[in-house]
Amino acid sequence: MGRNPPMVTVTQTPTDPDPTAGPPTGRTNGRTLRALRDVPVPLALITMITLAGVVLGRVYADPLLTRLILGAAIGSVLVSVAARRQPSWLVAPLSVAGLAGWTLLSLRLAASHAALPGSLAEVTADAARNAIPRLLTAMIPVEPAPDTVLLPVVAAWLTGLAAAEVALRTRRMLLGYLPPVLLYTGAVYVVGPNAGPAITPTVVFAAVAAAGLATPSHRDGPTTTDPTAGLTPAVRATVRLRLLAASAAGVAVVVALTALLAPIVAAQVDDRPVDPRRYVEPPQVESLDENPLIRISGWALNPDQKLLEVHTETGPTGPARIRLAVLSDYDGVTWRVGATYRNAGRILPTTEPAPDTTTDTIRQQITVADLTGRLLPAVPTPREVTGARVAYDPTTATLIRPEGLTPGLRYTVTSAREHLDSNLLATANVPAGDPVARVLRVPDGAPEQLRHLATQLAEQNGAPYARATAIQDFLAEHYRTTPDAPSGHAYPNLAFFLFGPRNGGGQQGTSEQFAASFAVLGRLAGLPTRVVVGFAPNDDGPVHAADAFAWPEVLFDGVGWVPFDPMPRPDQDPRPVEEDFHPTPDNPPPSEVPEPTVEPTPTAPTEAAPGPRADRGGLSTPVLVGGGTGTLALLIGLALLTLATLRRNLTRTRLERGDPGRRIAGAWRELTDTLRLAGHPVGDDLAAAEVAVQARRTLADALAERPGKPGSDVADREPDELAALLNQVAFAPHTATPGQAARAAELATRYAAALRTARPWWRRLLWTVHPGPLRWHR
Repeated sequence: MGRNPPMVTVTQTPTDPDPTAGPPTGRTNGRTLRALRDVPVPLALITMITLAGVVLGRVYADPLLTRLILGAAIGSVLVSVAARRQPSWLVAPLSVAGLAGWTLLSLRLAASHAALPGSLAEVTADAARNAIPRLLTAMIPVEPAPDTVLLPVVAAWLTGLAAAEVALRTRRMLLGYLPPVLLYTGAVYVVGPNAGPAITPTVVFAAVAAAGLATPSHRDGPTTTDPTAGLTPAVRATVRLRLLAASAAGVAVVVALTALLAPIVAAQVDDRPVDPRRYVEPPQVESLDENPLIRISGWALNPDQKLLEVHTETGPTGPARIRLAVLSDYDGVTWRVGATYRNAGRILPTTEPAPDTTTDTIRQQITVADLTGRLLPAVPTPREVTGARVAYDPTTATLIRPEGLTPGLRYTVTSAREHLDSNLLATANVPAGDPVARVLRVPDGAPEQLRHLATQLAEQNGAPYARATAIQDFLAEHYRTTPDAPSGHAYPNLAFFLFGPRNGGGQQGTSEQFAASFAVLGRLAGLPTRVVVGFAPNDDGPVHAADAFAWPEVLFDGVGWVPFDPMPRPDQDPRPVEEDFHPTPDNPPPSEVPEPTVEPTPTAPTEAAPGPRADRGGLSTPVLVGGGTGTLALLIGLALLTLATLRRNLTRTRLERGDPGRRIAGAWRELTDTLRLAGHPVGDDLAAAEVAVQARRTLADALAERPGKPGSDVADREPDELAALLNQVAFAPHTATPGQAARAAELATRYAAALRTARPWWRRLLWTVHPGPLRWHR
């Protein structure tokens, strides 16, 4: 019999998938789901940082800053997203490289936008040196320029780096929100009262933060589990729908509460927000520029001195009056500018002209020759300046160059020159009240003869314009000009000019006395007046000292400031004053009236907001510890650098700027601040010599505690010598020399260095960043 062949059992085993089959949809859908889950967190961080830029951008002239901050937010967060699989130590160098590139691009865009001259390297260096002070002293609205965008862009990038590393790498969302919250708070603080409440951005900020927190978090790796795993598809869909609805409801509740409560809470705050600009001293004019009226007599004696070169590029041809300064404050001794200048960009703030006033645009290129100081000449009213960095006072519409004028400086000014409707002047009234109290103020001590003359002219002419014209005609008909008249416009000088004997030097002067007399007589007659110093060239070309003069202006309702010309006519002989007025002549005053000592104005502080305390709870991984420590170190370093910069600027302002008396007073404040930093403040009732004794005793005690430290010679000499210089400034104003001011700075610096060296090491580290001197002497 044949045997049947054995049966072969074929068992089907798993093999590779059929290449003709479709993709593994399960794994693809999982990766897509994880990718979608990773989107909300970076998007929330980018949006929160950008909202900080939106809040800060409200005080900028255009949206360039907001766009640059948006780019910084996107770039910093995307770098962290792209490098999240890489080692944590690699992220910081990559992000810093991206920060450098974006910062340079931002500075180039800002420089091109502001039409600033110079190379990118020069612009970058200037912005790095002056970013903080110029940002806090810039005029509102701020023009985006390299120095006003550098700090916000760098802060936004560092915020994105810190927030993304904490939120994405460790999934600590709440802790990752801390840098954007600090950035947003800083933006609100910098804006201060210069914009309305940021209710809408704040509501959106809270909503985005809540949405980011509501996003389900997951961790990569084999331990990742789905809370709905094991459920039937129908139940799983229901659970996920309920979770989504609960998250949406939570977000809606947060947004609704924020929208409802934010206005109520804001309404409970009675005080306006603190303006950080009041802690920073804006650009100041020098003592010579504070009262340029006294320069008229010097220019009159050197009429051929070339001060400027003017070329009109566009606009009406013919002579155009160029304004140098507006003097609104008078104390009975000197007229002063009294303006508050703020750093401005290329485009200056515009003001609407008075009704029925026509304007024409004039564009001039001006080259500086022998004109010195900081005041920048321009045809009123300037609207755009290129070729020079300027600061602007909108009240007087005058300009300064904070760095000072230099021969060869060339800039272009576009101005809107106003043309008044003279038909309105006869019936125009003059304003009164607090808004114009400054230009109506008559200091005490006005001579009785001045008051009597002003009363006589006012009684004979009722309308304001008639009064102003009467004063103008009286001065033009009774007095003569002379280039060698002594400078001076104090009450005694004006009384001698108006009523002094003609054969004794009275009743003659320069435009200084004519303009000052008109302004004082106008105020005594109830007219708001001011004095303007400028130039009246005959045509384009050189502007000489002979073209400089002063003129008065009167403010009329609905018309604005109207210039008057009290100068005598060249072909007219003056009539004797006694024909229309019978004064009692005063004795002639000295040719020079000393100016009062200008006390130094200390730079006010910028109060640093308290930094957050590092939250170490749950930070178990080395990556989180390293990232948090690095971020905190960056923030602390930035704060310390800011304090050190402000302290250095304060010291330089005190010791290097102003006249010698101001610098000596600044050196004395450096010494008293040094004592206060050492824990030995001086009392307000102590004389300078007593403070010097305390200073010597303080240093001697400190050196005794730390033998071997240098400085014993300082304890014997420096405080006493500095006290003697201060007493000289106090009791003999204007006798201090630049050499004495330099010596005072050296004394204060040496004493501070000696006392600092004698302190413990940890006090020496905190010495240069202590915020105290920024807020003392406010």
